[in-house]
Amino acid sequence: MTRLVLVVAAVLVDPDRRILLARRPEGRAMAGLWEFPGGKVEPGETPEEALIRELGEELDIVVREPCLAPLSFASHPYAQFHLLMPVFVCRQWDGVPRPVEHAELAWARSNRLGDYPMPPADLPLLSVIRDRI
Repeated sequence: MTRLVLVVAAVLVDPDRRILLARRPEGRAMAGLWEFPGGKVEPGETPEEALIRELGEELDIVVREPCLAPLSFASHPYAQFHLLMPVFVCRQWDGVPRPVEHAELAWARSNRLGDYPMPPADLPLLSVIRDRI
């Protein structure tokens, strides 16, 4: 039986319509790949609560739940588990994102997201983001 892992991610969009990407640090699974910030949903958390917590921990920003809008989701089989990832768009937050838990951050135009190597689960999201952001 395959274990289901629930994670949540954010497409942070700045006023210039650029999207924030975070590069996974050395020593972690898929190190060096670029991803949309977020993380695991802990027991007792809603996806929105988990995303707000993760964005605070990973980027040192404050997001309020009304600023999160459902965008899409990813469902991807990895060797050891199946990933289910609700994805939200966020256009408003407090603070300036900084790479607390990532190697670096980059702001990219939606039509340039494919230039960044990403985990397999993120790749199907690129066309959705290009069409909707």
